[in-house]
Amino acid sequence: MNLLHDFHGPNAGYILELYERYQQDPNSVDPETRAYFKEWTPTTNGAPAITAAAAPAVNTDKLVGAVNLAQAVREYGHLAAQLDPLGTPPPGDSALDEAYYDLTEDNLRQLPASLIGGPVAEDSDNALQAINQLRQIYSSTIGYDYDHMRQFEERSWLRQAAETSRFRPSPEQDNYGALLQQLTAVEVFERFLHRTFPGKTRFSIEGLDIMVPMLNEIIGRASHAKFRTILLGMAHRGRLNVLTHVQDKDYAEILAEFKDPVTSENAVAQYLATGWTGDVKYHKGVMHTLRAGEADPLVVSMTPNPSHLELVNPVVAGMARAAGTKVDHPGPAEFKPGLSLPILIHGDASFSGQGIVAETFNFRYLRGYDVGGTIHIIANNQLGFTAEPDDSRSTLYASDVAKGYKVPIVHVNADDPEACLEVARLAIGYLLEFGRDFVIDLIGYRRYGHNEGDEPRFTQPQMYKKVDEHPTVRELWANKLVEQNLITAEQAQEMVDSHFNKLQEIMNKLDPQESIVEPEPEPPPPGAAKKAHTAVPIDRLRGLHRSLLDLPEGFTLHPRLSRILKPRHSALDDLAESKVDWAMAEALALASILEDGIAIRMTGEDVERGTFSHRHAVLHDAETGQQYVPMQHLPQAGAAFEIVNSPLTENGAVGFEYGYNIQEPDRLVIWEAQYGDFINGAQPVIDEFIVSGRDKWGQTPSLVLLLPHGYEGAGPDHSTGRPERFLQMAADINIRIANCTTSAQYFHLLRRQAVLLKTDPLPLIILTPKSLLRNPLAASPPQDFVEGIWQPVIDDARAKESADKVKRLVLCSGKMYIDLISSEYRDRNEAVAVARIEQLYPLLPEAVLPVLEGYPNLAEVMWVQEEPRNMGAWEALRPQLRKLIDGRWPLSCTSRPRRASPAEGSSAWHAINQKELVRLAFDLE
Repeated sequence: MNLLHDFHGPNAGYILELYERYQQDPNSVDPETRAYFKEWTPTTNGAPAITAAAAPAVNTDKLVGAVNLAQAVREYGHLAAQLDPLGTPPPGDSALDEAYYDLTEDNLRQLPASLIGGPVAEDSDNALQAINQLRQIYSSTIGYDYDHMRQFEERSWLRQAAETSRFRPSPEQDNYGALLQQLTAVEVFERFLHRTFPGKTRFSIEGLDIMVPMLNEIIGRASHAKFRTILLGMAHRGRLNVLTHVQDKDYAEILAEFKDPVTSENAVAQYLATGWTGDVKYHKGVMHTLRAGEADPLVVSMTPNPSHLELVNPVVAGMARAAGTKVDHPGPAEFKPGLSLPILIHGDASFSGQGIVAETFNFRYLRGYDVGGTIHIIANNQLGFTAEPDDSRSTLYASDVAKGYKVPIVHVNADDPEACLEVARLAIGYLLEFGRDFVIDLIGYRRYGHNEGDEPRFTQPQMYKKVDEHPTVRELWANKLVEQNLITAEQAQEMVDSHFNKLQEIMNKLDPQESIVEPEPEPPPPGAAKKAHTAVPIDRLRGLHRSLLDLPEGFTLHPRLSRILKPRHSALDDLAESKVDWAMAEALALASILEDGIAIRMTGEDVERGTFSHRHAVLHDAETGQQYVPMQHLPQAGAAFEIVNSPLTENGAVGFEYGYNIQEPDRLVIWEAQYGDFINGAQPVIDEFIVSGRDKWGQTPSLVLLLPHGYEGAGPDHSTGRPERFLQMAADINIRIANCTTSAQYFHLLRRQAVLLKTDPLPLIILTPKSLLRNPLAASPPQDFVEGIWQPVIDDARAKESADKVKRLVLCSGKMYIDLISSEYRDRNEAVAVARIEQLYPLLPEAVLPVLEGYPNLAEVMWVQEEPRNMGAWEALRPQLRKLIDGRWPLSCTSRPRRASPAEGSSAWHAINQKELVRLAFDLE
């Protein structure tokens, strides 16, 4: 035979390897294979195989066919697996049929099991038995989907685990009765809620009940490893059941939430005063501790999640990164895989439909974002709201998104508890072995509509006819245990009755006002922000500055970068006359924060160098490419510094940093957009977490967002950081928003944020400059760092010298201020004072009123902004300024007219419009 023609790829290699082993030692192969090789010799020159004169010829096509069939079953057996509990036939594949290879069962029976290979060959008398065993493994109620994986070691481990039934439960080793107890508790809880609160939304788990025992199995096994934190993220489906039966949330609290009481008049008054809103019960999170009392307890947390489905994915990933990162030392932050375990529960339609899923998968191996592996469970009820899979995705499986990231996937029928527990054990086993993600596609159904008030039979009548007739997984499992004589039917019913009685007893004794516990955060101490001390002595600043400029011996900076950094060497020499630019002010602020023992994580799009080539926090040797991070070599530092370029994503990246910040609130966490308007891509995270997390869930975020902002002729994109959107969502002192005009202001703002992490944490939105990064008018003398403080409003020092001449007070912020004071009109008109509102929210009356009242002959107040009138700060500031003015002076706004687009596309038109804004600000006629 011609070996190269008849055998292909790994099949040829496999048979040749067997033959070579036989030649070296006939006893190294099994007797059947030894008998074949005794009568058959492969050649590669086109000559026929040599056979013994008396022996029958061996059909090599049958050998090759058997090997190819085994390979097909291993790779594509999931296409023949019965994965749908409702009985939908699997799609199948012709490659899984013997006839495809011109084989019969009799052919396979005559071939040795060793051709099939793997553990199944050891327990089989021939190839047919081995193939049938493979089909039991790969085409039953589990579908192993690994053909896309590249790493041989991982594929081999997964195949070995599946074919040895290493993780398979058995009645001899596992408590099947306890599993029935769990399934009974899950089902009865849902049925009790359905009966007691008819029509109330709960997003029942029914049809995917086994997910609760699977989670408990994963967490139980993780508790025996070195994990200290397990983080759960999921949307609505099954959340209440997971809260009670995985997280141990009291039944009474959930039942009280269904009662939904208004507890008292005092509570109503407090609600109105503080803005506390809370959230619906199926959005809430909870935390509980396993191994309590031990030196290293295991904390299991489920983070709150809004109705934005997969939005929690990067949040949980960020929390896991923070929980596994050590920062109590100078230098780089140290992430230790295996300390934190994220578990994400997805919906089938949302897993394939929401781009945030792919964004989160992309973090897997990125520097600064790796979490040491995540277990993903798709709660697959084979429907979206009303949409069927063909309407929701272009792929066969909901899980196919994960294939592009080379993640192992296992599909499993949710009505087979043994299979589901086997897959759960496989998932945690794989993660412990390789520290990588694993996806479980748990395929079940939904007993009711999208919510319990929805009628699914309008759109899926045939499916729900099957659902109505289909027994629950508890019933199926109880019947199986009765058949195996492990329990009696009476004992199974007793479990149901006992759980119903327990819930009814709790309900009868329920006092809703006593049982509801809202995690409303404590208010900050009065005046905490105003009392924050942010000035730094000059000796400290100079010492930090010298350390930042100190490079390793032999380190070669790029010549142009050397010229850029050279002025910094003398920037602190003269307290009054020297100038500190924006980048240097930031570096000094961060260095001093590290010296205070506060760890910093700084990420963003090109944050290491800075979009505008100003930061250079990571230096690159021009000769060797070696990297050096001065902030990680500060001898004065008392905590770690981490700076990482984030992937070019906003929604996922900001969600990740929010999660990191929430998990470890004592660290200063900063994310910078490449351009300010890129924050548009993170609007869901901003709306649902950053600005509302405190009022809904009692979270206390302090994430800093740096958004480059300023109208400089760049066009509709890259001009604005969209301050109007943050101001629209600002209420109840939920965030701070600033648009600084000097480097010293930026310095004090960052330091104040760090000082307030423990006492008055709030998210901080900073509209940072672009062209002003190097503008001398934005640079500050060292004296402002040594003696200054954060000033929410800055009056016009020059105008104050002749305050009685001022007729118009112009209020502005950011780059608009620089444009105004550097214009030709400034010196021509002493009747116009230009004051800066540096803190746009919260607007502090005690800071604004002295400016308003400091000009005795004031005739009008004007707000000037570069944005169109329907954007920027005007709409938010107008009612507040009007209240402070109280009718004493007219209030007006000078801005671009209302526009749908934020800026002109022409730099020439921009210059004309900007000049006109400045002229109008100074024009008193």
